[in-house]
Amino acid sequence: MIPQITVAWFSAGASSAVATKLMIEKVDKIIYQHIDDQHEDTMRFVKDCETWFRKPIEIQQSPYKSVENAIYGWGGANSNGYIRSVRGFSPCTELLKRRERKLWESENRFFNRLRYVWGMDSTEHQRAERLAESMSEDEHVFPLVEQGITKADAHGILREAGIARPAMYDLGFPNNNCVGCVKGGKGYWNKIRVDFPKVFSSRAVMERKVGASCINGVYLDELDPEAGRDCKIIVPECGAMCEAMTTTNSELM
Repeated sequence: MIPQITVAWFSAGASSAVATKLMIEKVDKIIYQHIDDQHEDTMRFVKDCETWFRKPIEIQQSPYKSVENAIYGWGGANSNGYIRSVRGFSPCTELLKRRERKLWESENRFFNRLRYVWGMDSTEHQRAERLAESMSEDEHVFPLVEQGITKADAHGILREAGIARPAMYDLGFPNNNCVGCVKGGKGYWNKIRVDFPKVFSSRAVMERKVGASCINGVYLDELDPEAGRDCKIIVPECGAMCEAMTTTNSELM
C-alpha cells in the first residue's frame, strides 16, 4: 500500500501558521515558497514559526526569484502585454509558486499519497471547496474552516503564543504577500506608494515595459494618489493554492 504524507503549504501568513500548528502532530513536511519580494520580516516569522512548530520548514524558491523576473520571463518586456487577469491568474503565481509545487508533486506523488493542509479561515469555505475540487487527486484538510476559526482568531492565537505577526499586517495590509502584489487594487497601490515608494516606482516602470497594468484601466504612473483611499484595502492571499482561487479583482480597491 502506498504511504500517505501530510504536507502543510505554509504561506508565512497568520492563518497558515495557525492551521499548520493545529495539524502539527500529523504533518510530515512543512514547505514555504520564498520570493525575494517578501517583506524582510517574513523570514523572521518563518523562523519563529519553525520554533513554535518544533519541526523544520523546507524553503523552496523558484529560479525566477522575484515578481518582476517572473513577469518579464513569462514573455519578455514588450512581448505579451500581460501581468494579471481579472480572474486572478498572473505569471508570477505560475512561475514562482505553482510550477515549483507541481515539480515537487511530480517527484513525490509516485511514491506517496498526498494530503495537504491549507490555511483558509472559517469565512472561506467556498474557496476551500473550489481548491479541493481543482486538486481532487489529493486529500485536503482545512483546520480553520473545520474548527470555525476566523482570520482575527488566528491573529489572536499567534499573539497568545508570543509570536509577533509579520510586519505587513502591522502596516495595515490584510495579507503577508509580496510587497507590491500585482493583484492589488487602487487603494492597495496608493498605500504601497506611501510605504514602499521604490517598489511602486519599479512596478510602474515594469508596467510600461510590458505594456500592461496591474490595475484594470489605469497605469500606476497615472494613478490618482487619492484613488481608493476611502475603500478597505483588499488583496487576495497568494500562497501555493493561489492559482486555484479565482476572483474578479476589478473590485479589489
